[in-house]
Amino acid sequence: MNVVAFAERAGRRAGLRRALVWGAPAVYLAALGFFLARDGIPLSRDRLLMWLLLGLLAVSTTNVRGWLRSVVLEWIPFAFILWAYDLLRGQADGLFFHTHVYPQLHAEKFLFAGVEPTVWLQNHLWDGALDLHWWDYGVWFVYVSYFLGTYVVAAALWFFARDRFRRYVAMVSLLAAMGFSTYALFPAAPPWMASDFGAMAPVTRSIGIIWSHIPIADFNSLFEKGAEYANAVAAVPSLHAAYTLLITLFLWPLVPRWGRIALAVYPVAMAFALVYTAEHYFVDILLGWAYCLIAYWAVNRIADRIAEQRAEPAPAN
Repeated sequence: MNVVAFAERAGRRAGLRRALVWGAPAVYLAALGFFLARDGIPLSRDRLLMWLLLGLLAVSTTNVRGWLRSVVLEWIPFAFILWAYDLLRGQADGLFFHTHVYPQLHAEKFLFAGVEPTVWLQNHLWDGALDLHWWDYGVWFVYVSYFLGTYVVAAALWFFARDRFRRYVAMVSLLAAMGFSTYALFPAAPPWMASDFGAMAPVTRSIGIIWSHIPIADFNSLFEKGAEYANAVAAVPSLHAAYTLLITLFLWPLVPRWGRIALAVYPVAMAFALVYTAEHYFVDILLGWAYCLIAYWAVNRIADRIAEQRAEPAPAN
């Protein structure tokens, strides 16, 4: 092969490579935009995972084999763990014990000197379904971020910080196992259910109401038990709070200082949203934060020890 022919072939390969590098993400974004406009935000785990993996493929066209290997060895096991958690969580309320209504309510009153925070917040800020305010839409946005955040952060770590991806997946999986165990042993009524039972003053479960004013996704699957994936009494601990704090802890050393402001606000905003919308007591959130700290510490300790052992030189003969 002469030099000219070789150079032409190399040029065609370079052009094809550039077309894939820029064209695949462009096609992906166009398809995603179309389906978002038609169907709304994909909140179910299977659809969200599909779009994230397709996005990672779009930016991995020069290493499709590596992408496929990661899907089989990392993403599918991760998705299976969360799918199993969803399924088991839906059954946890009928495994061992009856639903607890008063322990968390009494703890809440103890912390706040007899005041029930959800009741207080709704008395001061909630004006009903026909008079929504900007903060109602704000708490909706924060609440919904939970359904996207875990996978989106995992995808970002896979692409930008692969060495940290597995630790994050291990923490998410451990939190899911800890949460399910507690739900099975201590099924607990959230504030809106305690209100329905007459155990506390009337409050409104407002997330669904707010969502009905935001026509971008169907919210019924998140609240109805239909397919046995939801569980109204899986409230202690709050994994909304746990995963939110995990995102903050994990991303803290990876983002610039200005980004840490948003990370610091995020768990606090989620706590406010959960209490205001009657989805959780503040004690549920405190327990979720505690579970997060335990999982974060345990996984990092084990991973650091494994890394140290691998770095140790082999003993001389």
